[in-house]
Amino acid sequence: MILIAILLPALSFLLRGKILHAIVCFVLQITIIGWLPAALWAVFSLHNAREERRTARIVRAMRNSR
Repeated sequence: MILIAILLPALSFLLRGKILHAIVCFVLQITIIGWLPAALWAVFSLHNAREERRTARIVRAMRNSR
C-alpha cells in the first residue's frame, strides 16, 4: 500500500474511502511540482491511519482486561 501511496497518491486515498482527499490530491498530483507533496501527504496519511488503528486496538484490549 505504501508503494501505491508513493506512485499514485490519489488512488491511495480512494482505496481507503477518502474521496474528497483523493480529489484534492489528484489536483495536486497533476503538476510535476505538486506530485511530491501529494505523495508525501498520502504516505503520512497512511501511516497515521495505521497508527490510529493500532491505538484503538490497544485501548480495546485495555478496556477488556478490566
